[in-house]
Amino acid sequence: MTDLNAPEPHTAPALNTRPTLLAVFAHPDDEAFSVGGTLTHYARLGVNVVLACATRGEAGKITVPGMTVTDLGAQREQELIEACRALEIPAPVFLDYHDSGRYERTRHDDPLAMMNVNPLDVEVKLRALIERVQPQVMVTFDPHGGYGHVDHLQIHRAASAAFFSAGSLPYGGPKRLYFTAMSVESAAGIARMGQDLDPLVYGVSEETFAVRMDVSAYAGNKAAALAAHGTQMGEQSLLGRMTPEEREAMQERLGHENFSIGGTRTPIHQYPLRGLFDGLDGFGHLDS
Repeated sequence: MTDLNAPEPHTAPALNTRPTLLAVFAHPDDEAFSVGGTLTHYARLGVNVVLACATRGEAGKITVPGMTVTDLGAQREQELIEACRALEIPAPVFLDYHDSGRYERTRHDDPLAMMNVNPLDVEVKLRALIERVQPQVMVTFDPHGGYGHVDHLQIHRAASAAFFSAGSLPYGGPKRLYFTAMSVESAAGIARMGQDLDPLVYGVSEETFAVRMDVSAYAGNKAAALAAHGTQMGEQSLLGRMTPEEREAMQERLGHENFSIGGTRTPIHQYPLRGLFDGLDGFGHLDS
C-alpha cells in the first residue's frame, strides 16, 4: 500500500509511460459492484490499476447473523485486499478517512468521518496520489453517488475536483474522468430491493453512457470479489434477501459496467467510446 504521508519529492517524477487507471471510491465493496470487471479487464491488458479507498468501512452493517468482529475496519481492510486479489489488481491505497455510516450508525461526531471532512482536504490528498502514479484515466462515482450515500457524494466531489486541479501538474494530469453510470432500469431494480431512491433521478438514459463495458467474461472475478466482502454479503444484506428472480436480474446487470464522461483533456473522436482509453494518444490500442 502507498504511504500517502511520505514527503513530497523535490523534483517532478519521471513521466509515466505505462497505461494507468486510478479508481477512487469510498468503502470496501464499492469497487466490486460498479467497476470490478472493468478493473480486471484492464489489469489483464497490462494496465497499472490503482484503487484508492477513502475509508475502511468502519461503520458498515455486519449482515451475517451471529458474526462478531472486534475491529470492523481492520476486517474490511483485509476483505478489500482479498477482493483486489480476486480482481487481479494490486492491493488498495487507503486515504485513511472514516466511514460515516447510515441511519442509526451515522457518525455525526467523528471528525474523520467523510461527512465531516472538508472535500478540499480530500482533493489535496488525491492530487498527491495522482502526481505519484500519473494515471491517464480516472473513475469515480457519478454525481448521485450511486444510491446517494453521503460518503459516495463526498468522494465524487473530491475526486472530480482533483481531476480538474491536477491539470496543472508537471505531467499534465489525467486525460479522462469517467463516472460510474446505471440505467433507469438498473436503478429501478435496486429500488425494488429496498433502496429508497427514485430511478428517474439516480438512473440515466442509455444515451448518457459514453462507455459500455461487457464484463461477462469476468463474472467469476466479480463473484469472488463480492464473496470476499463477507461481512457485507450475508443473508441480511440486500443481496442475501433477493428472490431468485431478483438475483437472476442482478447477475444480468453485473455483466455490463457503464460509464459517463466526467471530464476530458482530449477530443472525443467518437461516441460512444470503445473503452476507457479509446482515443488517448499512445493508449488507444487497449480498446481496439
